[in-house]
Amino acid sequence: MSFETTHTLVIGGGQAGIAMSEHLSDQGIAHIVLERDRLAEKWRTGRWDSLVANGPAWHDRFPNQTFEGVDPFAFAPKDRIVQYFEDYARRIKMPVRCGVTVEKVTLLADGQFRAETSAGVIEAQNLVCATGPFQKPIIPALVPNTAGIYQIHSADYKNPAQLPEGAVLVVGAGSSGVQIADELLRSGRKVFLAVGPHDRPPIRYRGRDFVWWLSVLGKWDMPVKEPGTEHVTIAVSGARGGRTVDFRELAARGMGLVGRANGFSDGKIKFANDLTKNVRDGDANYLSVLDQADAYLAANGIELPEDPQARVIPPLPEAILHPPVELDLAQEGIRSIIWATGYGLDYNWLDLPAFDEKGRPEHDKGVGNVPGLYFVGLSWLSCRASAFIWGAWRDAQRLAGEIAKRG
Repeated sequence: MSFETTHTLVIGGGQAGIAMSEHLSDQGIAHIVLERDRLAEKWRTGRWDSLVANGPAWHDRFPNQTFEGVDPFAFAPKDRIVQYFEDYARRIKMPVRCGVTVEKVTLLADGQFRAETSAGVIEAQNLVCATGPFQKPIIPALVPNTAGIYQIHSADYKNPAQLPEGAVLVVGAGSSGVQIADELLRSGRKVFLAVGPHDRPPIRYRGRDFVWWLSVLGKWDMPVKEPGTEHVTIAVSGARGGRTVDFRELAARGMGLVGRANGFSDGKIKFANDLTKNVRDGDANYLSVLDQADAYLAANGIELPEDPQARVIPPLPEAILHPPVELDLAQEGIRSIIWATGYGLDYNWLDLPAFDEKGRPEHDKGVGNVPGLYFVGLSWLSCRASAFIWGAWRDAQRLAGEIAKRG
């Protein structure tokens, strides 16, 4: 078994690991990056075929490299995003080793980290966990396998052709769930979508992209989630040139909408009677962004084109006001369920006293509770932007500075 040492060891070769490597190099810090698969593997195989970024190319990138050959206001397809990261890693001469799995990390008596990997042992003064927030797909234990339904997580969905013939239930109406349900509906499938609490920003307003508004309104820099919003997702889509998600429009096109899935028995899946509230709360969030945007322009003397049509919100249709609270899977012809229900963290390889009672890393904006341990790329690491491409880059810059101070 081989053995070597380095100053800092980075685990993960996605956007967070690439950003971390750049800033460590800028600080003159020797380091190694380990990736168990390929660079940006989640963008390659953990997404569906037609995925595009939900933000325009001028925004969803690292600050010092643009998307070559992509309209800045277009939404880059996933293959182009992979190419972007590959090009970036080459440009910064990233010291990455792909195909290396970290099996266990322990803390030595002298405070060094010992990483046992599929390629040997590496010891380091500092350890950066850059494995991101999308580690372990979560499928609720709701519908048993004995129900005879094809069930997958959104991470494993590729295209409509992979599913058995018949209707599909998509559970979760964040960006992934909405886009997958819409794609299935456009393919001719009968589709049901379970809609929970969500934010619903306008994809554009008064000539500016929603990411621009979230920036000038300070929403990207929110340091913590507001109480009660831990499970609120963002319903937005960059598909087909970008659009504001409208559940009324989906219902009008024949999509069946229901509330949150919360039970199963006798071949029937049960739903909370909360669809109307969830859609209305999403509308309120949408209008609040418009109100704040208008107030920002007025306060700063900025003139942008008026957009009165953006405030026209039709009344809720019967399909949303009185949705079913259960679906008989056989009667509706539902043969597939796609769970767009998020991810959990998986640090089973990290044998350190670094976690709380729920298995979450204990850290202060990415600085772990074990000296020399750091986390980057996690949701809400330092603010709302932390799990996004440019947000991870910014956090990595700050953490590289902390590592340099440590010596």
